[in-house]
Amino acid sequence: MTEKEKMLSGALYSPADSELARLHKEAIRLADAYNRLPSEQTEAREEILHRLFPHAGKGLVMEGTVHADYGINTYMGEECFFNFDTVILDCCPVHIGDRLMAGPGTQIVTPIHPLLAEERRIQDYPDGRHDLEYAQPIEIGNDVWLATRVTVCGGAKIGDGAVIGAGSVVLGEIPPYTFAAGVPAKVIRKLTKKDSVYQK
Repeated sequence: MTEKEKMLSGALYSPADSELARLHKEAIRLADAYNRLPSEQTEAREEILHRLFPHAGKGLVMEGTVHADYGINTYMGEECFFNFDTVILDCCPVHIGDRLMAGPGTQIVTPIHPLLAEERRIQDYPDGRHDLEYAQPIEIGNDVWLATRVTVCGGAKIGDGAVIGAGSVVLGEIPPYTFAAGVPAKVIRKLTKKDSVYQK
């Protein structure tokens, strides 16, 4: 099993692996190029963005800055919008549905480091000196709104139509059509027709 296969399966892997290092450097290069382009260069920005995230659907909009570990392990539906300063660390697959709205400072992070310090340290291994880490996938449904500075951690699942309050950290599963907030995020209530802006 290659280190990339281990990474995608959720097993312990070496991020110093040559294949992973090459893919990571390419993602950094593309993100840097995207972040440097003026916003009015829409065609050039779109071309770079779809090279960084080749599995994204139509209508993807990402304000700068954008950062990704790999980009190629992120799968997005159509009409997704990310406000300023997005980070997607896609060491495990990230699946995002249609019409995501993500506020500024959104972080979607799949990697996890060992909790015990002695297992987390950089050490000597048969293939060189490095640390070990693992990752868990993330699933975000259709029509989800992640408010300002939401962090979605590895293993999280967010159902269709859910709203996550500003500054929240999502660790587990959020049911569809609910409002959740906090650290860690907990369901506050179901969303209903009474939440319509036309009911105010």
